[in-house]
Amino acid sequence: VQLQASGGGLVQAGGSLRLSCVASGSVFSINTMGWYRQAPGKQRELVAQISSGGTTNSVNSVKGRFTISRDNAKNTLYLQMTSLKPEDTAVYYCNAEILDRRGILSAYWGQGTLVTVSS
Repeated sequence: VQLQASGGGLVQAGGSLRLSCVASGSVFSINTMGWYRQAPGKQRELVAQISSGGTTNSVNSVKGRFTISRDNAKNTLYLQMTSLKPEDTAVYYCNAEILDRRGILSAYWGQGTLVTVSS
C-alpha cells in the first residue's frame, strides 16, 4: 500500500490550488484520511480530516478557505485550497488509515507535496 500526493506548486497570495492523494496497492478499505502540513522550522500539524462517511473537521486557520473531500471509489483524497496566504506555505502530507487485503490496519503517509505562497 502507498499514498501518492500531488498538486503542490507556487501560487500568489489569494490564489488557489487543489491537492490530491491516491491510495494504491493492496487496499481493502480506508478509514479516516487527512492532510497535514509542516512549515520550515515548525512541527507537522493537522490541517483537515475526513471520515469514511464524509464527516470533516479542520483547523481554525483554514476554515472557510480549505475544503477536504474524498472519492471512495477512486481511493482518492482532495484538498481544495482557496484564498491562500503566505503562512500556508509548507510541505503538505496526506495520511490515511488503511485496511489492507491481509486484514492489517495501518496508518500510511504520502511523500509530501510543497505548497509555496508568495506575497
